[in-house]
Amino acid sequence: MIKAVYLFLIFTSVNLYSQNILTPLELANYSKITSHSEIILFIQSIEKEYDLITSEVIASSVEGKEIFSVYFSNGVFGEDKSKIKLLIFAQQHGNEHSGKEGALLMITNLLKPENRYLFDKIDFALVPQVNPDGAEKDQRRNGNGMDLNRNHLILTEPETIGLHKLFNKYHFEVTMDVHEYYPFGKSAEEYGYIELIDQEIGTLTNINVAEEIRQFSKNLYLPYIERYFKERNFSFFEYCPGGPPGVNYIRHSTFDINDGRQSLGIQNTFSLIQEGLNGEESNLSNIKHRTEGQMAGMMGLIEFVHKHKDEIKDIVSLGRENLISNNVGNNVAIQLEHVADGSVLNVPMYSYSSREDTVITAHDYRPLVKSLFDVKRPSGYLVPNNLLEIVDWLNRHSITYYDYKKSENDKIEQYFISEIDSMDFEGDTIVNPIVQLKEIITSLSDGYQLIPLNQLKNNMIVIALEPKSELGLVTYPGFEHLLNKNKNYPILRVHKSQSE
Repeated sequence: MIKAVYLFLIFTSVNLYSQNILTPLELANYSKITSHSEIILFIQSIEKEYDLITSEVIASSVEGKEIFSVYFSNGVFGEDKSKIKLLIFAQQHGNEHSGKEGALLMITNLLKPENRYLFDKIDFALVPQVNPDGAEKDQRRNGNGMDLNRNHLILTEPETIGLHKLFNKYHFEVTMDVHEYYPFGKSAEEYGYIELIDQEIGTLTNINVAEEIRQFSKNLYLPYIERYFKERNFSFFEYCPGGPPGVNYIRHSTFDINDGRQSLGIQNTFSLIQEGLNGEESNLSNIKHRTEGQMAGMMGLIEFVHKHKDEIKDIVSLGRENLISNNVGNNVAIQLEHVADGSVLNVPMYSYSSREDTVITAHDYRPLVKSLFDVKRPSGYLVPNNLLEIVDWLNRHSITYYDYKKSENDKIEQYFISEIDSMDFEGDTIVNPIVQLKEIITSLSDGYQLIPLNQLKNNMIVIALEPKSELGLVTYPGFEHLLNKNKNYPILRVHKSQSE
């Protein structure tokens, strides 16, 4: 009965020919956040009426809720290789609702006749809600208590596993992860100023990503999307966590590959994060403006990708070809830091005392990322068959590996852990082992899996498996046992002969 009433509201209270479809939030007159069941009904009802879209369940949450991907294509999705593939996903954090609402609003906008031209060049996939369990409870984490946006490296949760399976199926050239930021609270009041920017966009910051992709994002996309927002009366600023100015340093987000943006970006994807302003008093605070701002950012990306389709495809294709051929330079940065370049940053703020907008200058501004420690890139890694937690991790990431058969000219290396020290990583203390790398002269026993680096996840594999990597598996519970003082590190490095 509920479903029948809902379908009636959508398809008889509006004029289908005008494409004026209402989302559940609009039907509730912005008085109620859209539930998981309403999302499903909305997607399924729209899909029945429009040949432009299809949908499928890409995963089930910890508590068994279906996670949908909606596909927009004027043909068979992913079949036309001349098109560019774009993926947007929202609400990894359950208490950040406007991304999901903006995604649903965008569905109705994309179905308008004047927007169908976009799909002459684009196949677009949209996951409106990655974390339905957290959303229903209005909590950040999923049903297992895991922050999904810190799970993209270890990949233990069904929600992130499903998202990466979707990515691996189509290898999207462009992705965006949609969030909200919450600046309100006692610390802002004590500081006297607060950042109240409608929309912030973050680009890739890990320096192992192809420089052409990183520069294209900074030099072309950010100026474009700033104009796009301002033309639609939304304030914009480049995503700058840290601070507040004068208290802590300002940077352009993490370079860690465990989040939705960097985990896909490290595969030389044109990958972004969008952060909308959260509600101060409740989820419904200013929800109409917040929803429309999130949709504007997503629409802006789609229009940009349509305009620059060939350029993006070319730089992404070249970057990925280099990864797959293992032609990406000898060194991989596995310890990095944010550094200053002598410039300052003028941060738009709101003053609690004057009740007016103002600007605070951040003198401790660190916009650059540099390497603290590099490793030489091997041909691959050898994992003992009995290291099941690593084998399982490889399977979850769909990483290619196979039984190792030693060739005569293979050079095998192993780390010896002499000490286990610590280091600071963006305010957290993590392990930093002291290691010596030695060549293994004696024959290896049988029972190793070879992980070749000539695959798309090339950089990710190195960053994940190196024992000194500040972004690696050894920094996570469940993998810390790989490091033992005065012991050999069990994962080996292999250099294959050039003739093979």
